[in-house]
Amino acid sequence: MSAFKHHRFAWGLGLMLAFAPVAQAQEAVVAAPDAEALFTSPDPKLNANKQVAYRIFRDLLEANQWDKAGDYLTERCIQHNPNAASGRQSVIDFFTKVLKRQPIPIQDKLKSPVVFVQAEGDLVTVATVRTEKDPKDPSKTYTTTWFDTWRIVDGKADEHWDSAVKM
Repeated sequence: MSAFKHHRFAWGLGLMLAFAPVAQAQEAVVAAPDAEALFTSPDPKLNANKQVAYRIFRDLLEANQWDKAGDYLTERCIQHNPNAASGRQSVIDFFTKVLKRQPIPIQDKLKSPVVFVQAEGDLVTVATVRTEKDPKDPSKTYTTTWFDTWRIVDGKADEHWDSAVKM
């Protein structure tokens, strides 16, 4: 096929896809049956990094035990979330003063619906199920995936990314 014909074909196909009815079906995002097992690895370094992410989720994000933040976050803790400033104290203030989260007892198992945990080098990504209201029909919800990624340095999270948008 000549370059011109190929371009015309691709343009025509693009138009057809652009104006085709939008598929309404979606595969639901589903949590893994054993979240705790996802935070382990046979590799000792990856296992240690996954355990830091596990404790951040369990102790800080779920139980709001922000007095333990020094155990899991470096002092500089670089934030790529547009709502929280960098620095351990800024992260603590965001959760305790802005979001006004109150501490609760630490549970034996995570409540968060974890889909997967990926560890590579010094990075750990945790994906969880996120349920949102359907903008076209607020009486309905749909599931999507939320991501948190931490760079682990010397046993603590030194940098964090997530899928947050400005509040």
